[in-house]
Amino acid sequence: MSKIYKDKNVLEAALERLEIIFNNFDNIYFSVSGGKDSSVMVQLANKVAKKMNKKFDVLYIDLEAQYKYTIEHVEELKKLSQIRDFYHIALPIALRNAISVLQPKWICWEEESKHLWVRDMPKDAINIDNCPFPWFEKGEEFEEFIIQFADWYQKKHKGKVACGVGIRTDESLNRFRTIVFKDRKETFNNYQWTTKIKFNEKHLNVYNFYPIYDWRTEDIWGAVSKLDLKFNYIYELMYKNGLSIYEQRLCQPYGDDQKNGLDQFKALEYETWGKVLNRVNGVNFGNIYCKTTALGNIKSCKPEFMSWQEYTIFLLESIGIYNNDLMRHYYKKIKKFMIWHRNKYGIEVEDIPDTAELKLENQRKAISWRRIARAIEKNDFYLRRLSFAQTKNDDQELYRLIHKWDNLLNRKTRTDDKGLQKIIENIKINQEGKQKEELKTG
Repeated sequence: MSKIYKDKNVLEAALERLEIIFNNFDNIYFSVSGGKDSSVMVQLANKVAKKMNKKFDVLYIDLEAQYKYTIEHVEELKKLSQIRDFYHIALPIALRNAISVLQPKWICWEEESKHLWVRDMPKDAINIDNCPFPWFEKGEEFEEFIIQFADWYQKKHKGKVACGVGIRTDESLNRFRTIVFKDRKETFNNYQWTTKIKFNEKHLNVYNFYPIYDWRTEDIWGAVSKLDLKFNYIYELMYKNGLSIYEQRLCQPYGDDQKNGLDQFKALEYETWGKVLNRVNGVNFGNIYCKTTALGNIKSCKPEFMSWQEYTIFLLESIGIYNNDLMRHYYKKIKKFMIWHRNKYGIEVEDIPDTAELKLENQRKAISWRRIARAIEKNDFYLRRLSFAQTKNDDQELYRLIHKWDNLLNRKTRTDDKGLQKIIENIKINQEGKQKEELKTG
């Protein structure tokens, strides 16, 4: 439930929060995605900053395979009068791909895939050739980059730093608990809508603040209308295509939640969609089956003649046909999962039930073959649904799997496609060139 005010509305509350931030921080940046929430947030900030004669910066991470209307809207936002520096990031960052078992992560703006890029590199973007961040490594996680940028920005500008984040708690109970309960975090001057950022278990002198955390979707579009704010036109097309204002999802369309609206991409921007098909593994499958059991959105679609144990083995063997290494990755983690339950609760493999109480399975408190099968169905590379955490070893294994297939293309590959032949030849020449350079340098 949104917060209810006796003497003000959520718009007035948001403007008041922005004034507090501009009065207490000299260096402020806003994290923008091109979506409706962050767009409204930064435009409200511009109004307050102009009134107070203040400046602020903006961080925008360009995910490459996005709607063209999102990019057009971002270019509109760049023209806001009170922006000092606009950090347009187009670096090779690893992104979640929830629609493919064979490619659970993909890397945007990866130089090796330049011939497949959905768009040309933006001229004013920070890319791998002009990157000012000494800490950046290709394939970093999106969330990891956000924290490291905050650390870098604070060291650059010194003193207290504030970062505006345009999230709303009515979309997620976890967000609500994170923002509202002050006893679980360190805040700025006891304002519950602020959170001090942690980096490597140490607090930075950086505070996230959430000026529109208590807004609802209706409030966002009400502000757009009342204040005549600019907005991403892709939302207009989504609405005309049958999506209500509550169903519209924009950022990272291949993520766990956003994949549910992937079929919209083809309908709304077919030209961009044609390029995305060649860029991100599994998007056409996601387009066809995004609202079906095939992506695990409703319930598992196990054949009736199979037990959950048989279905688990069937899923593993099916993956193994195309990628034996990935099958072994799942096998090893599932085996650890079973050993832990044997050591902790004395449950042998032959005693694992086909199903347990569904509530306990969902709470990750009971072992069953159904729980294991659904973890595989969900393309859960890290097997978080079996209570595993993401580890550096898992990340290294993932990158190894991604890059292992580079060697499949060589001069012996039989193809009549002249374009592919040229690519193969260039790859081989580059590899030979690197080997010669390594020999020269000893």
